[in-house]
Amino acid sequence: MCDTLVTVRGDGVLFAKNSDRDPNEAQFLDWQPRRAYPSGARLHCTWIEIPQVRQTHAVLLSRPYWMWGAEMGTNEHGVTIGNEAVFTREPCAKIGLTGMDLLRLALERSRTGAEAVRTIIELIDEFGQGGTCCLERRGFTYHNSFLVADPREAFVLETAGRHHAVEEVRGARSISNGLTISGFAERYSDRIKTRVSACRRRQDRTQQLVERADQTRDMVQILRDHGAGENAPRYSWVNGGLGAACVHAGGLIAASQTTGSWVADLRPGAIRHWVTGTAAPCTSLFKPVSVDEPLDLGPAPTNRADEDSLWWRHERLHRGVMRDQAHLGATYYSQRDEIERAWLASPPQPGDAWAEASQREAEWTGLVLAQAATDTRPRFVRRYWARRNSQAGLNLATTHSTLPSRVMPVASH
Repeated sequence: MCDTLVTVRGDGVLFAKNSDRDPNEAQFLDWQPRRAYPSGARLHCTWIEIPQVRQTHAVLLSRPYWMWGAEMGTNEHGVTIGNEAVFTREPCAKIGLTGMDLLRLALERSRTGAEAVRTIIELIDEFGQGGTCCLERRGFTYHNSFLVADPREAFVLETAGRHHAVEEVRGARSISNGLTISGFAERYSDRIKTRVSACRRRQDRTQQLVERADQTRDMVQILRDHGAGENAPRYSWVNGGLGAACVHAGGLIAASQTTGSWVADLRPGAIRHWVTGTAAPCTSLFKPVSVDEPLDLGPAPTNRADEDSLWWRHERLHRGVMRDQAHLGATYYSQRDEIERAWLASPPQPGDAWAEASQREAEWTGLVLAQAATDTRPRFVRRYWARRNSQAGLNLATTHSTLPSRVMPVASH
């Protein structure tokens, strides 16, 4: 599940997205340069092969390790997109382009948000959407909605099979895991699956919050939101912590975890992107990135815990804190917030910021795991996470190497 939000202002656009997926489905940041291809070239996406275009744009993606497509991303022209799983009465095809494939293809092939919307629609018309989209449940598939933004405008694109509806955003808008465009939603929504996803509650909450947002920091706070007056997630045995934008897994019927987060300040001539590169924004630090400044953040992760990948190193901190977030989060949240405020006020070079973040997270992980804490979560949540930790081979009691002190830029595009 996911939540994406945007506010269109006179001086630019603010965009934010939480990507919610299976808890061990690690994501990583993937820089892809502008490329030229020969006539007749073919492209293998997650499940199907399609014709390649002659020229693609440089992109920065946050994508699950096993997919070709991405959950969210941006390109060299400032086009920025987030996608959502939506549940409709239209049958899901066994194979086709996934929503993540469509997102990446639109970024690679579009110079504006409007062009990206047209690209997605044309690809669905020609190739359809389908194929499994889930790591744990291989038969799980869905249709997609998209929030597409550039520095001047934004659009909501909702789909049901090969059907679609488009809405230009005026002011503030959020989308979640249900259809929202009037007429289209009533015609195509699967009410039962939409209800289980708790998307209406999340979308109502994020819509209220984004209507009051006027700076990057506000968007960061929305992605960390656990609900009105809540400092930690509230769990339901049905769907865990799906009731708030900062999603925490643990439900017995539906379970999803925020595995990556992205905030973009899209202003003509002054585009800035801030990402976690890690799960659980409430435990993470948002760091600056740029399409034209690729960074070597270490090897891509898998679904097995390791000490070398950025995503899994942070999981020791994330999963350690969640035993008792109110108590353990207090060991470093104020320091993290102070760093973010300073960075947002005067953005550092991405490489410098990521190097500092590495050192800080190593310190915070040590502080958190050194504390003997009683797990305050409901029993069914504790059991859920014990199984996922075992599947990943993650032992919070073991020591691990410190994070790298330097983050090196790689060869430019």
